[in-house]
Amino acid sequence: MSRIPVIEAVSGPPSSSRGGGGSADRHPAGPQESLQHALGLPEVPSPAGPGALRPAAPRSGYRPWSPAALLGLLIAVALLLTPWAPALAATEEAVLAGGCFWCLEHDLEDLPGVLDVESGYSGGKQPNPTYQEVSAGGTGYQESVRVRFDNTKLRYEALLRAYWRNIDPFDGGGQFCDRGDSYRPMIFTTSATQAVEARNSLVAAARELGKPASSLKVGVRALTRFWPAEVYHQNYARRNGLRYRYYRWACRRDQRLDAVWGVQARRGERWRNASQATIPAAASAPATTSGSGSGAPAGSASLSPEGSAAANTRRPGPAPAARPSPGPSETRAALASLPAAPAIAAAP
Repeated sequence: MSRIPVIEAVSGPPSSSRGGGGSADRHPAGPQESLQHALGLPEVPSPAGPGALRPAAPRSGYRPWSPAALLGLLIAVALLLTPWAPALAATEEAVLAGGCFWCLEHDLEDLPGVLDVESGYSGGKQPNPTYQEVSAGGTGYQESVRVRFDNTKLRYEALLRAYWRNIDPFDGGGQFCDRGDSYRPMIFTTSATQAVEARNSLVAAARELGKPASSLKVGVRALTRFWPAEVYHQNYARRNGLRYRYYRWACRRDQRLDAVWGVQARRGERWRNASQATIPAAASAPATTSGSGSGAPAGSASLSPEGSAAANTRRPGPAPAARPSPGPSETRAALASLPAAPAIAAAP
């Protein structure tokens, strides 16, 4: 047996009307008319006229959104998202290679405006490179760091100045005691703007050092992908302070930076032009290391057959005259013999 729909009569006048003078044929307001009244929209009379019968309004179920309600929802969503937009736009990334990523990570992470620095590998093609593969050579990867920074507090050009003054720009065969292609200095750019600023920084660095730009061995190329390094490489200087200090001292990293950059070493101040720059004697005439073709300047760490540019090795620089320079195996053994130490934030 079918159910007969309920019909409501709307012909009777209400007991009172708005403003005390409503028409006698006014019917109880339905959902749509109530919304029109709330929004101040003009009322539309029923096409059936006074006294018409209409189906009772549904008690529950789907009711379509009115245009005004949709507009209000869109405005509310826009207001919620607006405060986040400037924060998202302020974050920028830079990928830089400058020898040992332990050192470069530590050198850049405390700059004002830097959010975090991560060690990893860039420049090669094979996916998921490992430290053993990269350090063995032949992969095309360089040890690098990815720097996330707030570009409203730290501009990319200022970050590049700090990068240049923490590397040896004359050495294209590695950096300090680390030899081989995986330690070659590189600036990996993530946009056309970064590419222009990177090349400008190279010219500015050469001008400060009083050298032609062609004498600087830092490459500039577009970033294809950055692969994070293994967990035990991250924040190495903070987690292994004693071992890190020994490694940095044995590589003579700071001694070489002082020889190349003078008082500007490890600093991010504005570039000095050629007339103001003091040219360190050690950086005056880059000499090619025999057999390496790297263009490394005189005074950089010498290469033994065990540590030639053809292989990637991490070892200390020149040792005292009383004993020969230690090889990679001796260095690793020395590092392993040191006790674990609490994190030491400051670098030498």
